[in-house]
Amino acid sequence: QAQAFNSGDMVRWHKMTRLSDDFTLMQPFGGPASHGFDGSAAHLAKLARSFRNGDAKLEMVASYASNDLVVLAFVERQHGEVYGLPDQDWSLRVTQVYRREGSYWQLVHRHADPLVRPIGLDRAAALARGE
Repeated sequence: QAQAFNSGDMVRWHKMTRLSDDFTLMQPFGGPASHGFDGSAAHLAKLARSFRNGDAKLEMVASYASNDLVVLAFVERQHGEVYGLPDQDWSLRVTQVYRREGSYWQLVHRHADPLVRPIGLDRAAALARGE
């Protein structure tokens, strides 16, 4: 999924990612959580133009499972061209929550942040203040 997303292949990404109707996303750029997902062709095309020529590999940190819920904590080691910036490291710390709906697993929540490397107290405090 991450590899398809970072390479801009959003149609493929959307086909392999079953998102629940109540999906929430906490984006790596900050801000409030979004609810739901616009899977229209127009929105997928816009995303495809925003994420290009990337690649990704997952580094599992932990996983937790019950009968109807799975939580994955991992690092997406990735790079790519994001929103017109030159290719660079875009590795993210990620938590994803999946819920069983009938015979399928749907992604109900994703949280991602770029804090893969330690940043120290002063920088963390500045980010918390919105600086």
